[in-house]
Amino acid sequence: MSAGGGKKAILAALTANAGIAVAKFVGAAITGSASMLAEAVHSVADTSNQGLLLFGQRRAEQEADELHPFGYGRNRYFYSFIVALVLFTLGSIYAIYEGIHKIQHPEELSSPIVAIVILLIAIGLETFSFITAIRESRPLKGGATWWRFIRNSRSPELPVVLLEDMGALVGLILAFLGVGLTMVTDNAIWDGIGTLCIGALLGVIAIILIIEMQSLLIGEGATPEEDRAIRESLTDGERIDRVIHLKTQYLGPEEILVAAKVSIAPGLDIATIAAAIDAAEARVRRAVPAARIIYVEPDLYRTAPV
Repeated sequence: MSAGGGKKAILAALTANAGIAVAKFVGAAITGSASMLAEAVHSVADTSNQGLLLFGQRRAEQEADELHPFGYGRNRYFYSFIVALVLFTLGSIYAIYEGIHKIQHPEELSSPIVAIVILLIAIGLETFSFITAIRESRPLKGGATWWRFIRNSRSPELPVVLLEDMGALVGLILAFLGVGLTMVTDNAIWDGIGTLCIGALLGVIAIILIIEMQSLLIGEGATPEEDRAIRESLTDGERIDRVIHLKTQYLGPEEILVAAKVSIAPGLDIATIAAAIDAAEARVRRAVPAARIIYVEPDLYRTAPV
């Protein structure tokens, strides 16, 4: 679900941003608006980002081999991390530089009405992309808040697209205000202020994404709900009476590695223990389908070290 939904949201965002980027560059060339130019660079960065996300999904589909026995699923985390860096370097730094320059050296806009029309069209296209990302994210979000979904999601693409689209929409509104206030006041400094605000916004979004993707790239464990389900599924109350230790880690957005040490009832023969472990693994996979790789070590529970 997350892979398919993520790809659909990425394609919608890529299509919208590519068209918007062309329109913004044309508008920036006609009007000389710094806000419009900053938004054009922003859209180019976003389009490149979506391309990287699609490439990361494709790389993650490689079969496991001797060098990477657990597969290539973390490619999706790696390329999402690169996306955050691209958003910061191409989008935020450029916009901040251009905003400061335009505030220090304001330039009169020519044909600002063209910029207004292009920005309104861009807002419509970005709204379509944002709604698509929201719709594809809802099944994964469940009852959680959107902020919790972004913080806790183990699927990187949808949070990236959501934050990018939200940032693009707010950035377009800031650009609209910058151009609009320049028209109303006949003071081009507002265009520079709008550009500076766009750069600051992109910087905040980039930092959030970098922190979240770095955490996923290092390796995050199962969610609290998944951890609880795994622990409950490992025991049967007869042959396996408790979980002594449990460690989990996401190898990719749809694959969890589970390593557990469980307490076996005393006196069981090897065949019975093996059957109990097989049954426990089957229960875990039914409860948490993402738990694809499971290692269970049988042991005796001791209240004090031997």
